[in-house]
Amino acid sequence: MSKSLVLKPRMSEKAFALSQSLNTFVFQVPMSSNKASVTEAVSSQFGVTVEDVRLTIVKGKAKKSYKKRSRPVTGKRADMKKAFVKLKAGDTIAIFEAPEQPKETVISKAVKKANEKAAAPEKQGRIRSVLGKTQRQTQSKGSGGK
Repeated sequence: MSKSLVLKPRMSEKAFALSQSLNTFVFQVPMSSNKASVTEAVSSQFGVTVEDVRLTIVKGKAKKSYKKRSRPVTGKRADMKKAFVKLKAGDTIAIFEAPEQPKETVISKAVKKANEKAAAPEKQGRIRSVLGKTQRQTQSKGSGGK
């Protein structure tokens, strides 16, 4: 058995959508890898059955960095190879799963909001009673000394 590949999961919106809808997971793999080595690495590392592997090479962008009082330095980002791995129906990889969120209905949100609003005036009345001021005194405080 050969050395196993380093598989870096690609976590982008497109990769997440592919994993949810088509059971296809995206990894960044070394440039020297081929379909057979990617299939073997994914099945051994994650314990899943691989149906299909597609490889693409993404060319690096040309970039410029500007410096003060000198010419821009041009460079190029590194090329990378991506592997689109389709798994057998029912298999999944835990890295790409959506986090569980508690489901809160619209009605329960409205009830919470109503309870918070109902509790707010009680707090104001309690504070006024502690301070010994009536509602009229607090309202006419800034009316110019009438």
